Amino acid sequence: MDQFRQMQAFVAVVQAGSFVQAAQRLDTSKAVVSRLVLELEAALNTRLLNRTTRRLSLTDAGNEYVERCRQILEDVNDANAAVSAGTGVVSGRLKLNAPLTFGNLHLAPLWGEFLKLHPQVELDITLTDRVVDLVDEGYDMAVRIALLASSSMVSRALAHDEVFLCASPAYLRSAPPITTLDDVARHSVMAYSLWSGGDVWTLTDAQGQPHSVTTHPRLRANSGDTCRATALADQGLIYQPGFLVGDDVRTGRLVRVLPDLRGPTLGIHAVYPTRKHLPGKVRAMVDFLADAFQTPTWRP
Repeated sequence: MDQFRQMQAFVAVVQAGSFVQAAQRLDTSKAVVSRLVLELEAALNTRLLNRTTRRLSLTDAGNEYVERCRQILEDVNDANAAVSAGTGVVSGRLKLNAPLTFGNLHLAPLWGEFLKLHPQVELDITLTDRVVDLVDEGYDMAVRIALLASSSMVSRALAHDEVFLCASPAYLRSAPPITTLDDVARHSVMAYSLWSGGDVWTLTDAQGQPHSVTTHPRLRANSGDTCRATALADQGLIYQPGFLVGDDVRTGRLVRVLPDLRGPTLGIHAVYPTRKHLPGKVRAMVDFLADAFQTPTWRP
C-alpha cells in the first residue's frame, strides 16, 4: 500500500510539474508528497527526479519508470471501475476539460443534473480554449469542438454545429451592400484569433463548392464572446458557431450574411485517451452528454 501511494505521488509530481501542485491534486501537503517520492527513490535505490530551484526533470530511470507507474495506476482504476460498473454504481473523481464559452453556455447547466444522477462522482472541470494533453495533464476526458484531426485519442460525436457569417441589422444598413463573398474583404470584421483558417473565411454554395475570402480584421480576440459583443455593438461582421450566436440569429439581433452560402460544420466530440477498459465515470458522462445534445438548443 505504501508503494502504491508513493507511485501516485511520483506520477502526480510529473504530471503537475511541481510538488506544490501535485499536493493540491492529491489533497495533501507538499511535505507528504516529497516524503513519498523520496521513499520511493530510496526503495528503488535510484534517483527518479532531477530537482533544481527552478524546475523538475525526469532522470532516464524516472522517464522509464513513470510510464510503468501510469499503467499500474490505470489498471487499478480500471479494476475499480469494472467492479463499480458491475454494481451499477459510478464513482470517483472525473477530471474534464471543455472550451470556455461552450462550457459556460451549454455544459454548466447540465452539471447539476449529472451530479444528481451520480452522487458518488466528483467533477473537476477546467474550461479553456487551449487544446490540453489529456494524458500528460491528467484529464479523464474532454469536450472538443473542431474538425478533429487524426490522433491517438478516441472520440464520440455528441452533436454538430455550423459557423455563421453574420452582423447586426444596424451595421448592414449603414455599410456597403454585400452581394458576393468578395465584398466581405472590404468590410469591418471581428476575427477570432484561434480560428484554424486564420484570416481566411470559407463558405460553401448549394453545389458544395467552397468559396473563400481573405479578411482584414479591425479587431482580433481569442474570445468568441468578445467578437459577438462587438458585432452586437454594430461594428462589423463575425464568423462564429451557432452555439454562440444561434439565439442572436433566431431573435434578429444578428442577421445572416449571404444566407445562400453555408459555413463549415464543426463536430462536438467527447474525447478520451482509450476505449479499452473505459472507466464507468467516463462512460456515464459520455452517455449523459450524448443524450443531452440529441436536439441542441442553440440552433437558429
